[in-house]
Amino acid sequence: MRLGAHMSTAGGVYTAFQRGHDTGCDSILIFTKSNRQWKAKPLTPQDIEKFQQTAAEFEQIHPVAIHASYLINVGSPDAALWEKSYQALKVEVERAGQLGIPLINFHPGSYVKSDEETGLANIACALKRLLAETAVTAPDTTICLENMAGQGTNLGGKFEHLAYLLNEAGHDPRLGVCFDTCHAFAAGYDLRSPEAYAATMAEFDRIVGLEQIKFFHFNDSQHELGSHKDRHEHIGKGFIGTEGFANFLNDPHWANHAAHLETPKTETDDDGSEIEMDPVNLATLRGLVK
Repeated sequence: MRLGAHMSTAGGVYTAFQRGHDTGCDSILIFTKSNRQWKAKPLTPQDIEKFQQTAAEFEQIHPVAIHASYLINVGSPDAALWEKSYQALKVEVERAGQLGIPLINFHPGSYVKSDEETGLANIACALKRLLAETAVTAPDTTICLENMAGQGTNLGGKFEHLAYLLNEAGHDPRLGVCFDTCHAFAAGYDLRSPEAYAATMAEFDRIVGLEQIKFFHFNDSQHELGSHKDRHEHIGKGFIGTEGFANFLNDPHWANHAAHLETPKTETDDDGSEIEMDPVNLATLRGLVK
């Protein structure tokens, strides 16, 4: 697998490559804009050229994936918020197209004060419109639904949710799934032993199809199986444990798939000094490959 982490783009999107290289990444996950703001400063021709030049310089780091803004909620029953979310998601996908980035993931959304059926229908509507409206601007970017922990009214915690959305959007080749280990575990899908992993993957294959998984987020979980709490932990220090990640890393099905850490960036040592944890977590993962 191509292991990496979520890298900062402070100073320009192109800067993530050097940070990824210094961290020991094979692949990187980035934001192309502030994840806490709706608006994005448009990418200039210079921004795009610099990014593509740097991507060529660091050709060993691939693929690059984008995480869309956390503000987006195309499951919302509020028409104004739905449209605002849709437009923000469309901009994110178009930015991926401008930069030549092949993968983008987003959180499906929350039904808030409506119901599960309405929320899923709203997300499906957004997907169909998005595929049509970005067919020319981002033809080579795969838009991935991220599976969620199932907290509150959030959708995507059940494999059936993902299957419904992909089916309603016509199983378009530009759609897929980003599989988050912490979220799956929190939603009640066990990954810890070879047997549990095999059963969960068989269930995903039956309901959604393994071919729909385009890349991964590798995060351990601070909480127990089925907690519905989305709290990421360092690899091997949570309730999934190292064996759970070894199951993915040694499954030939995922050869060449990217997997990105979204774990805490630092940890304080006994003497009070800060340890950069991405290299530590990457080393832990690589040590699990048999």
